[in-house]
Amino acid sequence: MTRSDLRDALSVTRSDFPSDFQFAVATSAYQIEGHAHGGAGPTHWDAFARVPGKVDRGEDGALACDHFHRWAEDLDLIAEAGFDAYRFSTSWARIMPDGRQLNEAGLDFYDRLVDGMLERGIKPMATLYHWELPQALSERGGWTSREIPERFAEFSARVARRLGDRLWSTAPVNEPWCVAWLSHFHGYHAPGLADLTAAARAMHHVGLAHGLSIQALRAEGVPNLGAACNMEYALPATDRDADRQAADIYDGIYNRWFVGGMVKGIYPEDIVDGLSDHLPDGWQNDLKIISEPIDWMGINYYTCKRIARANAPWPAYTEREGPLPKTDMGWEICPDGLDWLIRRTVTDYTGDLPLFITENGMANADQVAVPDLARIDYLDRHLERMKTMVEDGIPLKGYTIWSLLDNYEWTLGYDKRFGLVHVDFDDYTRTPKASYHAVQRALAA
Repeated sequence: MTRSDLRDALSVTRSDFPSDFQFAVATSAYQIEGHAHGGAGPTHWDAFARVPGKVDRGEDGALACDHFHRWAEDLDLIAEAGFDAYRFSTSWARIMPDGRQLNEAGLDFYDRLVDGMLERGIKPMATLYHWELPQALSERGGWTSREIPERFAEFSARVARRLGDRLWSTAPVNEPWCVAWLSHFHGYHAPGLADLTAAARAMHHVGLAHGLSIQALRAEGVPNLGAACNMEYALPATDRDADRQAADIYDGIYNRWFVGGMVKGIYPEDIVDGLSDHLPDGWQNDLKIISEPIDWMGINYYTCKRIARANAPWPAYTEREGPLPKTDMGWEICPDGLDWLIRRTVTDYTGDLPLFITENGMANADQVAVPDLARIDYLDRHLERMKTMVEDGIPLKGYTIWSLLDNYEWTLGYDKRFGLVHVDFDDYTRTPKASYHAVQRALAA
């Protein structure tokens, strides 16, 4: 893709969607707040970042974007852009530094934040957990332990009692696949394990945490409860049967496991076949809880993956390079995948259940003085697909851009920039990019 091919404005505008369609922007607590402030406790990400070679330059979220002190400025940016809603997350380790004991100052921060949204006419879309597990709970086995879902339900109830009356929507866990599989099988995220048994148990316990949290939130009267699952379009690297089978396994672990469990109370048989010797005893008895009724399903989508058979034990897949243009993360830009996954999800799982795109965006090598035209083009191409899907009767009710701010990008530290707003990590100056202004114009049209 050449610079001349890129768009400098969105061709799709607010008026192309139904009047009740919600446009939102997202961040997460550990990635922007500055975890060193406000009495937050240590997380397993802090421990992971101290392990040599795990995180670029050993960077962590201690300072991040200093949102803890600059939240009002950031909410002003959201309001001035014309977004309807803000998808933010609460930090378990800020509210309960050891995973059990309450830090009132942590809840006070989110109290101010939610009130600030409402004062600006912004709907609060809360995600309770976006990966910052308190280190004390990680040392007790983390997501491999059945204790953690129970502790998470207690945390959910605490948040509900303080904030629940003002939240527009709530999802318990962001991207369960990352929490469980990427972190416990591939070892790429905290806690950095590479163990199939640990991964299988985490896959199940994260779903159980979701279900127990939904129960706790509903018991406290919190409305509009949902889920936020990430999905990737799995394509076989070649036409060989072995690669097709590997792509099916990848699809099952990444895309079908969590939505099937949460919506229908079933796990895909082909994945259960591979994990059955590793799942916790009596896992079948938890499926009713995991599938507690929800009011909407959220899907985070960024890219596709080319999958080939690997000469390795199950799941025996590996990734191959693809031909499409790529973002600064090396991820192919593939709007076709969003279209295919949404339609498959509706047909096989969710039916008339309202759907939201709860994350979509791209990392770009942004400079303050250089327009981020690639991001404008990326957003527009995905919005075009959403417009068509809505016209075809798909129950899409909202679209969320990741992210408001350049932020801490986990194992990649502060290099990868996803923001509509540029952040100078030396003095925390915010500078809206060309993409911010393009979105602002589209939402006003």
